[in-house]
Amino acid sequence: MTRLFTDMTGREVAIPYPPQRIVSLVPSQTELLFDLGLEATVVGITKFCVHPEDWFQNKKRVGGTKTVHIDIVKSLRPDLIIANKEENTREQVEELAKLYPVWVSDIKTVDEGLEMIRQVGDMVGKTLDATGLAEEIKDGFGSLSTNAAPLKVAYYIWKNPWMAAGGDTFISDVISRIGWQNVLSESKRYPEISPAALAGTGADLVLLSSEPYPFKEKHIVEIKELLPDAKVLLVDGEMFSWYGSRMKPAIAYLKELVENAGCR
Repeated sequence: MTRLFTDMTGREVAIPYPPQRIVSLVPSQTELLFDLGLEATVVGITKFCVHPEDWFQNKKRVGGTKTVHIDIVKSLRPDLIIANKEENTREQVEELAKLYPVWVSDIKTVDEGLEMIRQVGDMVGKTLDATGLAEEIKDGFGSLSTNAAPLKVAYYIWKNPWMAAGGDTFISDVISRIGWQNVLSESKRYPEISPAALAGTGADLVLLSSEPYPFKEKHIVEIKELLPDAKVLLVDGEMFSWYGSRMKPAIAYLKELVENAGCR
């Protein structure tokens, strides 16, 4: 049986239901597929799909999120490819869509992440499991305490050049969910801003992500020299940017982070 689904970019995708051979091109959505119990159904992942470890070691890798090897995908004969507007390139998505059903997510907020979970669950025959997971995450984020006097926060994702999360990103929405204010909320995507320039924003807290750039303790020292009054912390990037089932453990992580940052 073939069913018609509309992906998060508005494209209609005809999919054999339920799909039996899935290739996932998005690490956070790969983990979601695992948590929905699709061990036997997922046949291909990217080299950045590190969770779960067993899949990372044993599933066929089709390249990187932006360097998909089309020939490997063809060899897997997928009946569904799951992609993302930001993480995958438009050119490769369009090339793959000429051959296979490709469903694309587009996520900039926690609410959109929850909707993605529901839609993927419906598409792969796991509606009840996905709905339950989404509701649990929704309730968890609703329980996060907000701060009466929100800290002004900058979240770095890259160095050379220094790049931080702008206001229209999933990361920025997560920051707002814990009662903080992104000092770059008026900027789009991931603007370049040096620590010296950041000093003029009044940032109280600077977060250094573990991915995609692996910030270390030495970078804390570097930033503190330019922002001596700001607190600088290393954070787990997966907890801020993985918009699948990783949002569930992120709730406890974010609560602890609020405590460590001295918000209350």
